Amino acid sequence: MMTEMLIKDLFLVLSISAICVMIYALFRVISLNKKIPGGTVGSTWKFLSLLIGLFTVGYFTTPFFPMLPDVYKQLIVGVIFFAGAVFVAIVVNLFYNVIKEVGL
Repeated sequence: MMTEMLIKDLFLVLSISAICVMIYALFRVISLNKKIPGGTVGSTWKFLSLLIGLFTVGYFTTPFFPMLPDVYKQLIVGVIFFAGAVFVAIVVNLFYNVIKEVGL
């Protein structure tokens, strides 16, 4: 029983910490939006910004997970996982293209 309570408390601390990190990242994204040029990099950055916003919204739901029915938890986690996979693929592809362009 004590272990379960400890895990719930740890989950809440981790969730709040993750939300703080995402808020910081979101502010950095917003500040960079003005400095990113147009074209492929600009459109890719805008899509990445949208995904970061989606992650932030998803992270805000995590402290409420204990109150949500399992079906909603699964849907939220599924959306975050899918968006995370798309995010990683876009970042890797963007770096691949930059490295290719630079000639490395």
